Amino acid sequence: MKAIGYYKNLPIDDAHALVDLDLPEPQPGPRDLLVEIRAVSVNPVDTKLRRNAAPAEGQARVLGFDAAGVVRAVGSEVSLFKPGDRVWHAGSIVRPGSNAELQLVDERIAGHMPASLDFAQAAALPLTAITAWELLFDRLQVSREHSGGQTLLVTGAAGGVGSILVQLARRLTGLRVIGTASRAETRDWVLGLGAHDVLDHSRPLAGELGRIGVSALDYVASLTHTDQHYDAFVEALRPQGRLGLIDDPATPLDVMKLKRKALSLHWEMMFTRPLFETPDMIEQHRLLGEVARLIDAGVIRTTLGEHYGRIDAATLRRAHALIESGKARGKIVLEGFAA
Repeated sequence: MKAIGYYKNLPIDDAHALVDLDLPEPQPGPRDLLVEIRAVSVNPVDTKLRRNAAPAEGQARVLGFDAAGVVRAVGSEVSLFKPGDRVWHAGSIVRPGSNAELQLVDERIAGHMPASLDFAQAAALPLTAITAWELLFDRLQVSREHSGGQTLLVTGAAGGVGSILVQLARRLTGLRVIGTASRAETRDWVLGLGAHDVLDHSRPLAGELGRIGVSALDYVASLTHTDQHYDAFVEALRPQGRLGLIDDPATPLDVMKLKRKALSLHWEMMFTRPLFETPDMIEQHRLLGEVARLIDAGVIRTTLGEHYGRIDAATLRRAHALIESGKARGKIVLEGFAA
């Protein structure tokens, strides 16, 4: 089968950073789906692993953590899907990824695709939808019934996770949703997703909050550059507020700064459930089902930003380069393999 992977950690402008491969077809285990991949999207985690996680000597690693496709075969214990089902998933960080014609995925972390989306539109969403949902409702513990009058700041709101988090917070809670963006086109994108306000994250946070009449924040979802804004978050959060993050701070965070206000710190990593096969691993299947229902009902929409064309090494290198530039808006999607 066709696949795209890497043998060494190389900068994305190197022609060998990602290469086309020909690999054996995988065989499903008891709870696996064998999925024919139709479309994929690219996430920051793809670029981080390509730069930093070296495969075993002489072996290639296949990346990809978002996909939409069709079930070709199922394992002996699968009960949630059947061959022919259209599915979407984000996969597992410890298994071969979706940048391949065929991929194995545990049924407990896959969902039935929204009926109203095509494969490209669907592929933009699984990883970011799971991350945003878990961060908002599981980590920050925002209430869907009693959050009126409270404020949420989403930094990097125009990115993949931010684009779905803004929608979930605006459509499913009573929060005042405040996003951050620094360019006119990303500001317009975030407002179009439903944010009440958009701040410029290149300016001091206190001044930007003052400009919109907000004296304190109840929740902060920090999606990028947490270490650069950490002190400002601590200052802006009201006592007993909550700070959630998903990125990898370049410098350690001083948790003692949280004590005076009794602030809480929450990490979100959507790979945790499949990585440890937690007893509640199937929650990601249920979560994707709920997101699909919201999409089909018109409550939220796909976050596809750019369609780059077919799935091959050259196109994926372009997509990785845009992610690394920090200028991506929404999600970058690739669709179909060369005949």
